[in-house]
Amino acid sequence: MSEIERHAYDVVVIGAGGSGLRAAIEAHEQGARTAIVCKSLLGKAHTVMAEGGIAAAMGNVWEQDNWQVHFRDTMRGGKMLNHWRMAQLHAQEAPDRVYELEAWGALFDRTKEGKISQRDFGGHRYARLAHVGDRTGLEMIRTLQQRAVSLGIDVFMECTVTQLLKDGDRIAGAFGYWRESGRFVCFEAPAVVLATGGIGKTFQITSNSWEYTGDGHALALRAGATLINMEFVQFHPTGMVWPPSVRGILITESVRGEGGVLRNSENKRFMFDYISEYFKQETADSEDEADRWYGDHVNNRRPPELLPRDEVARAINSEVKAGRSSPHGGVFLDVATRRSAEDIQRRLPSMYHQFKELADVDITKEPMEVAPTCHYVMGGVEVDPDTAQSIVPGLYAAGEVAGGMHGSNRLGGNSLSDLLVFGKRAGEYAAQYATGLDARPAIADADLDGAGRHALAPFESDSGENPYTVHQDLQKTMQSLCGIIRKEEELRQAIDVLQEYKQRVPHTSVEGNRQYNPGWHLALDLYNMLLVSECLARAALERTESRGGHTREDFPQADPVWGTKNIVCRAEGDGVAIAAQPLPEMPDELKKLFEEPAE
Repeated sequence: MSEIERHAYDVVVIGAGGSGLRAAIEAHEQGARTAIVCKSLLGKAHTVMAEGGIAAAMGNVWEQDNWQVHFRDTMRGGKMLNHWRMAQLHAQEAPDRVYELEAWGALFDRTKEGKISQRDFGGHRYARLAHVGDRTGLEMIRTLQQRAVSLGIDVFMECTVTQLLKDGDRIAGAFGYWRESGRFVCFEAPAVVLATGGIGKTFQITSNSWEYTGDGHALALRAGATLINMEFVQFHPTGMVWPPSVRGILITESVRGEGGVLRNSENKRFMFDYISEYFKQETADSEDEADRWYGDHVNNRRPPELLPRDEVARAINSEVKAGRSSPHGGVFLDVATRRSAEDIQRRLPSMYHQFKELADVDITKEPMEVAPTCHYVMGGVEVDPDTAQSIVPGLYAAGEVAGGMHGSNRLGGNSLSDLLVFGKRAGEYAAQYATGLDARPAIADADLDGAGRHALAPFESDSGENPYTVHQDLQKTMQSLCGIIRKEEELRQAIDVLQEYKQRVPHTSVEGNRQYNPGWHLALDLYNMLLVSECLARAALERTESRGGHTREDFPQADPVWGTKNIVCRAEGDGVAIAAQPLPEMPDELKKLFEEPAE
């Protein structure tokens, strides 16, 4: 393996989205030699898709807002399965991270008093999403990217990491290859921060693009880390449904935050029929009461369209199954009757252009057709809340690849503030760990040889198994058997089928050479997608209740017993072992926040 290119750093960040960039910036500023490795191009991150805003209790629109209310909203949205300490740190530190972005040059929309504007979003008691029209994620990436580049942080683009390397029980670096040339590269580093995002490409209908193949989840699991809450997958309520080429592309929740309403084929505003007992005291039960929410009366209960995403997604799914769908199998999202064309084009410019160009729909005049799309996984690497370190020394995780923060369901807007808060913490503590070591870990030549042989295996196979066919089969299995509504017999069937795929994946074969070869790349990605799919299916079978992003048709209610447990996944042989563990105990002063009546 003499052809391997080598680089040495203190901290290597895998992923260049919001959490990866923020981690790299912090690690650099802590004095660590830092590099960013990204699978795609710098700036091509899913953070850009987070259009609605950054959730932070800044109190710019409602002075009643504070971190305690934000903490309570986050815990309630996650159905109390969140790690309380992560939710607390997130709520407390999010405002500072937003002001930090502003100091670095981010241009936010403003209130008439000149403060950073904040908008309504599902599950949030007050309007608290700092925003830039419906392009907040893009502005966030632009700002962080500019900051990282100006600091001189090294960036390795179009480089895929296939294996984490260890020295004993601690991290020693990462092995990967250049996507263009196929040449191997080794990053020697005592600290690695995973910021690789989610697992959406395991599903057939998803808002995620090709990069989201569960790389970080699988890398961590194989390195000895644990994954938590993998049964909880968020199906965003509003993805495009027509034309088929764009099915699943995200429609930001800010459309509903700006007054958009959901209607079925009978023109009925159906969300009033789906208000659960859990949220009944906070949700309007008539159109007049809901409409007043958008006025100046903070005590009015919020519109049902702004319930947490899992509630809205299940409602849409029920309407479609009941035969009240739109012509292309979704429901209608109408903002045109409640906002002027000028307002829509000013406040939702990306949505206006997206529908005009992709679907030939003018959302200032007609409704959108929407349906749930696989969007986000709440499950991820189990980390220490304060340091973002996994149980593997030197391995850190932040953003969507990390679990615990969101419990069973993530509130809209909490993703961007999550990236900032825990990206900073991961970079800070990774740098402290790496620079504080007495001796750097070493990478064994045998480990490099093994990583290289695994990467080249698809070229050695002559079985003719096509990786694209296996991927399509996997996506169909996950969509139909592990999707928005689950039941025991289908989950067991999914697990059995996944075992069959374990036999097929090692026999995938590719033609040509290592120069940019998409089939080869997919053949390697399949190992990661198969592993995270098994975690999801086994955890979903184990949790015999419905909660947040996990709905069991055979166990439709939440079970108080399961409300005290998380499910943890570990690698065992070539498979996955699961176990339930109790939630961490919340301090009494935080418990009291849930005894207070809703305002």
